[in-house]
Amino acid sequence: MLTQRSPLDEGSDGKKPQLDLGEAEWMSGSNGVGDVQIAFVEGYIAMRDGRSPDGPALIFTPAEWRAFVLGARDGEFDLT
Repeated sequence: MLTQRSPLDEGSDGKKPQLDLGEAEWMSGSNGVGDVQIAFVEGYIAMRDGRSPDGPALIFTPAEWRAFVLGARDGEFDLT
């Protein structure tokens, strides 16, 4: 059973719940190897490196995911 905890914790106790990612349906934007993959699990969004599926996953709340996606669309993470 693979569980992941985000470094961006939240909740009443300041922590996100442990999520079981073992049965998650991972999706990617294309069929290529090495894609970033995401899964929707228990109201959270998990993101992992498709080249290393047994490695760690980042866990986002819906608000964190929205901020990440909007930042990416705005070029916030573009390399110069």
